[in-house]
Amino acid sequence: MARLFYAACSALLLATQAAADTFPYDAYRTAPYLPPQIKITKSGQTDPGYIFVGPRGNQPQGTAALIYDEDGNLVYEGPEEVTANFRVQKLFNEDVITFWAGDMMDLGFGYGTVHILDNTYREIFTVTLQDNFISPDGVTRDSYIDLHESHVTDRNTLLVTAYNVTQHDLSSIGGKPDDYMLDGMFFEIDIATNEIVYQWSALDHLQDIPIEVSKQGLGEDQGTQDKPWDAYHINSVELMDEGYIISLRHYWSGFYIHNNGTVMWQLSGERNAGDFEIDDGAVFSWQHDIRVYHQTEDSMVISLFNNANTPTDTVDATTGLSLHVDLVNRKVSTLRTLQDSSDVIHSVSQGSYQLLSEETSHVVLGYGSIAKIKEYDAHNNEVMTAQFGDDNAVASYRGFKCQWKATPFWQPAVAIVRTTSDAATLFMSWNGATEYDNWAIYTASSADAVDPTFVTSVKRDGFETKAHVTGLRTNWLQVVARKGNIPLGTSATAYF
Repeated sequence: MARLFYAACSALLLATQAAADTFPYDAYRTAPYLPPQIKITKSGQTDPGYIFVGPRGNQPQGTAALIYDEDGNLVYEGPEEVTANFRVQKLFNEDVITFWAGDMMDLGFGYGTVHILDNTYREIFTVTLQDNFISPDGVTRDSYIDLHESHVTDRNTLLVTAYNVTQHDLSSIGGKPDDYMLDGMFFEIDIATNEIVYQWSALDHLQDIPIEVSKQGLGEDQGTQDKPWDAYHINSVELMDEGYIISLRHYWSGFYIHNNGTVMWQLSGERNAGDFEIDDGAVFSWQHDIRVYHQTEDSMVISLFNNANTPTDTVDATTGLSLHVDLVNRKVSTLRTLQDSSDVIHSVSQGSYQLLSEETSHVVLGYGSIAKIKEYDAHNNEVMTAQFGDDNAVASYRGFKCQWKATPFWQPAVAIVRTTSDAATLFMSWNGATEYDNWAIYTASSADAVDPTFVTSVKRDGFETKAHVTGLRTNWLQVVARKGNIPLGTSATAYF
């Protein structure tokens, strides 16, 4: 799977100004995990769900797909690897968890694979992308899916982004005729067969998306294969009735791409640009994560994460925007602007906007380069903030809140410390399990005994539960994770 990622990442992906050697982390007796400590504060009623992040920071430990509960307890930690887009999605009408894992390049994108796990954490699909790709370092890879998008559609396909190093004439923007740039591409892949069912390249449509209009200037050291210019920076793809809507961060725009590949329209966050007249609240720049709701022939609602900043240009507060798009009159009006006035954030890269529920209208914003996730209620009030590291020292490309039920295929873990000749302290955990609420503790006469003796039960307490037992007449112990009196998982018998 993916290699470990250290904090030598470009500012486009992780603005790391590490003031300390490590971020605060938790440690356990039953597992070798060192996940970032997460601090959660609430100021109102929240929607149910777990917090899903893929943090990266200035130490390799804790760089993994992570799930936390609303009390700040770790629920699940995956293998140590760089991850993105870790969340719950629907596939064949079942809840699955999906995430990208791979190598992040210093240039602001990555090459990797999308993993799809069922509710026992078995990997049921592994989605890869092979095509005629050229990478900045010239290394051939098993899969070229970019980190920015891995979106499951209602037709059981996967929408992904990809970046291909391409030689192109950049003399019109001050470069050279034989310079190199990144082609912004997206693919729709059939999950069951791993076959490409659709692909699109921005460089095939220069008449509609000219490189001269890109907001990303050509740097003095850019234009080589190892440092190609990124005109587009594609970061999300949304399936539509007649095609796709993509987000191009470096154009401050969403583009509607028809099934035949042509550009139907451009919604720009800049006034007097694109194909729509926008109101004052609909101005946005350097955006991520464009999503579509309530699509009709006449209108739609679009949400997006409005970064409004770059690593070199701090402009305005980062916000979440919900916009009504009038397709008939080509006008855009603002429905919601999400911002915590008591905690103004400038997110220079990454980020996400997640509508939790149509019924409650709660929204979760993942702040990308800022190690925070915030939940907002229907009145646009902040009701929860989760912080999992120092600002600009720890990041998660996106951050989500998802309802999830899982019973892992692996056994619970137990660690035992003898305190006296007939007493011991037990530490018990079951990585990824959501459904158990207590532990039953048993003694056994041997490692393979079939008739263990019940000792006591204790309430589940976070990721790792601690219990002390006395009066022991054997050196063998076993623990069972239960929901009420129903056993869900049994540990191996442990000798102490």
